[in-house]
Amino acid sequence: MSDLRLLAMEFLIESAHRLEVTPIVKYTALSLFADRFYPSLSRFGGQHNKGNWLLQPITQSNLQLFALVSTWISSKIHDSCPLSIKSLKTLGDKSIKEQHFTARDFLEAEMVFLQVLNYEIGAGNIAFVFLEELLAQFRGVAKVGELIDFEACMDIMDLLYEKEETSVLYCSPRSLAASTLVASYVITVPTQRWRFPVLPWLKFVTSFKEEDIVEIVRDILKHVFDPRQTRCKILELEVKPFL
Repeated sequence: MSDLRLLAMEFLIESAHRLEVTPIVKYTALSLFADRFYPSLSRFGGQHNKGNWLLQPITQSNLQLFALVSTWISSKIHDSCPLSIKSLKTLGDKSIKEQHFTARDFLEAEMVFLQVLNYEIGAGNIAFVFLEELLAQFRGVAKVGELIDFEACMDIMDLLYEKEETSVLYCSPRSLAASTLVASYVITVPTQRWRFPVLPWLKFVTSFKEEDIVEIVRDILKHVFDPRQTRCKILELEVKPFL
């Protein structure tokens, strides 16, 4: 199932880009799909909608359909003019190679998706939202905050969904947001500009321990860089006294 999961993650992210949805729509869709829907299938696949052809068995094509449905639901939550079923079907016809899905299939998949989630589609506990808030606060107190590349932050968040062991970080969205901010700081801000105590500041605004944030940053950098680069970045992070 891990290979199917990776393919589904890549498909959802690529589809979100092709549909040109906003970041909050993409990350809410990822949260609904990767953090809640997919794990439910892994643990209770035979118990939900037993006999439904979309779940028995789980195929790559069906997961791609559910990825589009997750984006559709997210768009309904956040957009005043949500994605149309026509735009989703058009993308599905072009991108899903193994099976052709009708508009009725999309409607059925939406119902199955909601049933697996027990109709709980709250979208307030999203790491991306907390990251936006932290970055805005950071830029408000330190000029160096302007050097942090927000695209790099989103690239990091996308990469963490590649593997189940790193996607587990999304279980604690606030600490992940703080750690992603530090990881992007380490990656995108030149070390000679590290003149702001970002770790003590994050401890102050979030109450997270500095060592806990560093540990998550270590995990993030291991996924982004090769081991030697990771060691160098972590060493810089730990020895800079003004951090």
